[in-house]
Order: sequence, then structure tokens, then C-alpha cells
Amino acid sequence: MDYILQPWPWYVSGPLIAIVMFLLLYFGKTFGMSSNLRTLCAIGGAGKKVPFFNFNWRDQKWNLVVVLGTVIGGFIAHFLLSSPTNIDLNPDTVAKLNELGFDNVGKSLLPQELFSWDAVFSVKGLAILIIGGFLVGFGTRYAGGCTSGHAITGLSSLQLPSLIAVIGFFIGGLIMVHLLFPLIF
Repeated sequence: MDYILQPWPWYVSGPLIAIVMFLLLYFGKTFGMSSNLRTLCAIGGAGKKVPFFNFNWRDQKWNLVVVLGTVIGGFIAHFLLSSPTNIDLNPDTVAKLNELGFDNVGKSLLPQELFSWDAVFSVKGLAILIIGGFLVGFGTRYAGGCTSGHAITGLSSLQLPSLIAVIGFFIGGLIMVHLLFPLIF
């Protein structure tokens, strides 16, 4: 059980991801979570109004199983396999987050200042969710896929657009953390 609760080293998790990607590519499938939103909209009948959602969603049923497995795996990991230990963070990171108003930095993966119900239902929390959700949805559609789709499937199949997208994801993440995050908090 201790082995499962600890972070897995790259030489275990990396080959496991590679095996899964080999199998997906072998069977002509692509991995990505954002495509499931399109599938769910098509199941709900959005194809009658918007041509983008008018496709044979039954070919994507296997990917919905991946989403279900992700939800079940997240539930199991959180409620059955999480150990309540402190997170070892760089002292400079702790100091900077304390300056931004985050208490108990490193005590949990999800800081209460962002993930408590009080924070979510505040004006700032709702604005972050709505604006962030729109930007993620728009960006995913504009980029032709999400971070997992481009970084895992696209890079493993040597697609140049995925490499460009992943570089853009990292640049966007750096801009968010170093420029926008301090302005928001």
C-alpha cells in the first residue's frame, strides 16, 4: 500500500503511458478529454442546431468510458488512497503564497482560498469560474484539442501542431502564474 500512496517514479509511469498510447495508436484511437464534451453535446442533440456537433458520437463511446474511469479513479484516489501529509514546497513559494493571502500553504493539495464553497460562490470565485471556463472552452476548440490530447496523443504521434500547442500551454501557464495570478489574488 505504501508503494501506491507514494508518487510513482518516471520509469514506471512513463512506460505505462507509452504502452497505453501505443495501444490507442495501434487501434486508431486518439486520447483527449475535451472531445468528450463534444460527444456529450452530440448525445444531447446539439447536432440539430449546430453542425459541429452533428457526427456519429457512437464511435466515441470508448472515450466516455475513459472519462468514467477518470472520475472513479479520482474518487478512489481522494477518498481511499490520500494520505493527509504536508506537501513539501519550496520556502520561497510558501512565502509568496502567504503574501497573496493564502493561509496553511502546503497543508493540502486544494487550498481553501480557492476551493472552498465560500470561495467558489463569492463574486470573485464565480467570475474566475465563468471567465476561466469560457477561455478553456474557447482555447480548446481553437487549438483543436486539450492539453492531454495534444501533450499525450499529439506528441506521441509526432504532430507539429501539437508541439506548438504544448509550447503555447507552457507559455500560457508561466504568464498566468507569474503575471496574472498575483493580480487576481
